[in-house]
Amino acid sequence: MERFYPDKQKEKNLPENRPLVCFFDIAVIGGGAAGMMAAGRAAESGAKVVLIEKNEILGKKLLITGKGRCNFTHNEFDIRKFAEKFGRNGRFLYGALSGFGVREVIDFFESRGVKAQVEQGERIFPEKGNAQDIVNVLIKYLREGKVNILLNSEVIGFQQEKGKLSQVLLKDRKISADKFIICTGGKSYPQTGSTGNGYQWAEQLGHTVIPPVPALNPVKTSEGWVTELQGLSLKNVSLKLFQNGKKQDERFGEMLFTHFGVSGPIVMDMSKNIGELLKHGPVILTLDLKPALDFKKLDQRIQRDFEKFKGRMFKNSLKELLPLSMIPLIIKLSGIEPDKQVDHLTREERNKLVHLLKELELTPTGLLGFKWSVVTSGGVTLKEVDPNNMCSKKIKNLYFAGEILDLDGPSGGYNLQVCWSTGYLSGESAAKKD
Repeated sequence: MERFYPDKQKEKNLPENRPLVCFFDIAVIGGGAAGMMAAGRAAESGAKVVLIEKNEILGKKLLITGKGRCNFTHNEFDIRKFAEKFGRNGRFLYGALSGFGVREVIDFFESRGVKAQVEQGERIFPEKGNAQDIVNVLIKYLREGKVNILLNSEVIGFQQEKGKLSQVLLKDRKISADKFIICTGGKSYPQTGSTGNGYQWAEQLGHTVIPPVPALNPVKTSEGWVTELQGLSLKNVSLKLFQNGKKQDERFGEMLFTHFGVSGPIVMDMSKNIGELLKHGPVILTLDLKPALDFKKLDQRIQRDFEKFKGRMFKNSLKELLPLSMIPLIIKLSGIEPDKQVDHLTREERNKLVHLLKELELTPTGLLGFKWSVVTSGGVTLKEVDPNNMCSKKIKNLYFAGEILDLDGPSGGYNLQVCWSTGYLSGESAAKKD
């Protein structure tokens, strides 16, 4: 077998005389964030490792994270607080985070030349670089460990013998190994190769898979007026989710209007709940454009503005209250005559404006789907994976890491941290001699 240590990623065709069966200590399937970390750590621990990737490059999905800048972790060093963001499944992460948590990830990349920078929302990005720099660090890590890298190599199945895996089957050959780590990701952004094959393999190997659904996904809404606000980004707003008059969720932060509905961090973080609730009936989103002010204080603020703009038309008196691109829509939805002088507005009209700014309603109709989903919710059930080493409880030489597991957290670097932590732990554990 040819050994491939890429300085720069490019398609690499293997020679025609390659052997049909190759032997390794560890075979890692999936060359994304978790897979590269798992392979690198296993090799660093002394194992002979092969990394199998069906794409023509490594880290294809990683390269588009954070709009190409790569929000590679979150500025939260308390393991319990970090794990809480993953709901009831978060406790599973204690072991992985204890061994290779946020501090260790920052140190890992900074020691290799990529300095971390904390930005808005406690998100951590490369200070000067981008996602390519993160991928380059990982490729160098693989090269240092002499990891054998197979690109354009699609897995078609596994061979089992006596309750253990013995081979991973490719279209043109078989790879034999003592241990196997599946890091194939979920179903989000399938254009990057995340097509859910790992779930099928896990089920075929006897594992239970929680049905995957999109998470961190843009939301479609029924209101036609959202197209008028396409591209408008709002900061420091509050979004509430209701079903049958009962509040189900609430988020504060940034959101974005699109041609199909809404997106942005607070929408994406809420999308999983929206998708689940829509299975049981209609839901409503209410947008609070002025969450720092209650109804009474907002009314007082509006009155001060109207006093300042006394004698002017209503349509020319909102520029200090709203983004300019939003003013025509709010005027239309308020039903107030645009040319009416503000000092002639009735108390009822002013009250309607206050409620519109505090409770602008949106009606979700669905999520945009896996094609635009940042992560997948669902996956291999955690009950069948040992959190101390990422080893399968059903097949003793099989490990899982990354998004294939039933773990999904909010936006902001949480999910990539899981890939680093579980990848590192799985690689280290698999490299240990039985």
